[in-house]
Amino acid sequence: MLRVRFLARVAALVVVVLVGVGACALDPQANGAGGSTPGPVGLTEGASGASASPTPEQPVTSPSAQPSRTASPKPSRSPEATKTTKPEPKPSASAGCPQGEHQRAVETYLTRLGGFGTLTVDGEQSAADCAAIRKFQIRYGISPPAGRAGPTTYDVAKRLAATDTARCKAGSRLTFCVDLTRQTVWAMRGGTVVTGPTVTRTGMSGFATPAGTYSVGRKNPREWSDPYEVWLPYWQQFNGGIGFHETTTYLHDGAIGSHGCVNLLHRDAVRLWELGSVGTRVVVIGRRPGT
Repeated sequence: MLRVRFLARVAALVVVVLVGVGACALDPQANGAGGSTPGPVGLTEGASGASASPTPEQPVTSPSAQPSRTASPKPSRSPEATKTTKPEPKPSASAGCPQGEHQRAVETYLTRLGGFGTLTVDGEQSAADCAAIRKFQIRYGISPPAGRAGPTTYDVAKRLAATDTARCKAGSRLTFCVDLTRQTVWAMRGGTVVTGPTVTRTGMSGFATPAGTYSVGRKNPREWSDPYEVWLPYWQQFNGGIGFHETTTYLHDGAIGSHGCVNLLHRDAVRLWELGSVGTRVVVIGRRPGT
């Protein structure tokens, strides 16, 4: 009899445990919203694509512990709601073209020289000023051609604007003129400038280019310099081992100079080469500062 009562109690306890486990899995939604009766937990995980062994991105939770992601979808945002309220910056007239410390002076010199565009001499950078300064820099090999009125642009513009072509006594013949003081070169015929003025770099200290009147004695499109072992493009010799030629270095590096020759930018060396011939008169005036 005691054995029968013991067995009956055990059977009742098993029933209570089973009913409790089933209750934990009845509602997969945390808000208690009903619906169709869910299947066993194992089947629900399989249907939802849940991994049997959670990854770091997938915490260990029962499907019934979190609300369904599809139960209450969020309303989509309208295009107006996604627009930024930050105003668009307006591009300035001189965007990408900073103002240099010599703005007004460069505007003045370029206006005097002409041929580079319309500038307003007010010391303020503008799109027109930028375009004119960049055109000037490209023409005279100033790097970088960013439209900024910096020291090199100022120096070149000042030298060109200050060049007095009438100082070269050219006469009626074609004459190549070199102003050592301003480091400029031009060509004249019959009192008229036929090319230039343009920039040059002459002899450095210890190798000063001498002033005087000479004539082209020899030409060579590509001369080899024996003592310095370098090619001299568009060579036109006029005084011993001194002549005109295209420079192979940055012309505006004022810390260096030639060994007496008249260095030129490519386009200017080509232009003088095309104009000149053996016997062309050469007039060299002034003296390079520091030599």
